[in-house]
Parts: sequence; structure tokens; C-alpha cells
Amino acid sequence: MSTSSLRTTVGLALRLPPALLAQSAFAQNAAEDAAALGACAACSGIMILIPIAFLVLNIALLVWVAKDAKARGMDNAVVWMVLVMCTSVLGLVIYILSRPKGDLVPCANCENQRLQTSATCPQCGSA
Repeated sequence: MSTSSLRTTVGLALRLPPALLAQSAFAQNAAEDAAALGACAACSGIMILIPIAFLVLNIALLVWVAKDAKARGMDNAVVWMVLVMCTSVLGLVIYILSRPKGDLVPCANCENQRLQTSATCPQCGSA
């Protein structure tokens, strides 16, 4: 081999590894970037699900309070629903502590729930 071709071969051999290292570093950065993007997407999904779960919980509480207040013969069921809607679990605790106490039994006439101690059914008015 001549000295010029030897220099060219040695020069290429010395330049080749940094180029390969740069490509592997780029691939590693791309993998890290993809992992970070996946983590960000998962976090975004969780951040969307939390408010939806909170909204579903509040709607379930409102429906339960409305049914329970009607079954217990309370005239102000809407007020209790607004309180629970605005204060969520705290309003539910206040409602549970202040509602009429007693067992709910099915009405013989309409099959809806009513307080066992009430004289008439709040839904149909039968005794």
C-alpha cells in the first residue's frame, strides 16, 4: 500500500466511529424522547379522567340525595340537591346528619320507598 492510500484508510477508520456513535446517540435520544412523550400522554389521560370521575361522582350523589329525600317525604329535596352539588361530600354529610331517621320500606300501593314511620306515602299519598 502506498502512504497516501494508507493515510486515507486510517483517516476513514478514525472518522467512522464518531459518526456511528453520533447515530447511536441520536437513536438513544429518540427513544428517550418517545418514552417522555408516552409518559406525558399517560399523565394527560389521567388529568382528563380525574375531573370526569369527580363529575360522575357528583351526579351519582345528586341522584341518590333526590331519591332519598323524596322517599323520606322531605319537601325541600331541591335545596338539598343544590347543597350537595355545591359542596359535594361535605353537603352529603350534612344531609345525612339532618335527614329524618328511620327505615325505608316499600309502599303497598306504588312500590316506591317510604319511611316506615310516615302516615302516608310521599309519592302516591296512600296510607
